[in-house]
Amino acid sequence: MKKIAILFIIITTFYSISIFAIVFTDTPNDIIQTISKAISSGKSENVAVYFNSTLDLTTPENEGTYSKIQAEQILKDFFSKNPISSFTIKHNDSSTDGSIYAIGIYLTEAQTYRVYFLLKKFDEKYLIQKMEFELQ
Repeated sequence: MKKIAILFIIITTFYSISIFAIVFTDTPNDIIQTISKAISSGKSENVAVYFNSTLDLTTPENEGTYSKIQAEQILKDFFSKNPISSFTIKHNDSSTDGSIYAIGIYLTEAQTYRVYFLLKKFDEKYLIQKMEFELQ
């Protein structure tokens, strides 16, 4: 019985610390950095985790409002045609309406793209509402 009680205390403590860490470290800068790492991976599924259910997406070959699934496929196509060399955030800020945005540079061997993404808060989570890859 003591072992079960001790195990319960350990598990409860672990989850309490985890929840505390998630609530207090989920700042706009953390979210921007997390999405930056996802873009740097060059894997659409890593970025799509942060997509809203519908979003505006612009690449050199596509522009429109897409479902999360459609946007992931378009981004997958973009990444396959434009393998990443590096991605760097150059600027980020927040708007008066509570949304946050970032501007970065996506480099390939042959091209440079300006990347802009806008995040809005939905159900206490920031999700990408708009993403643009613009050839420089």
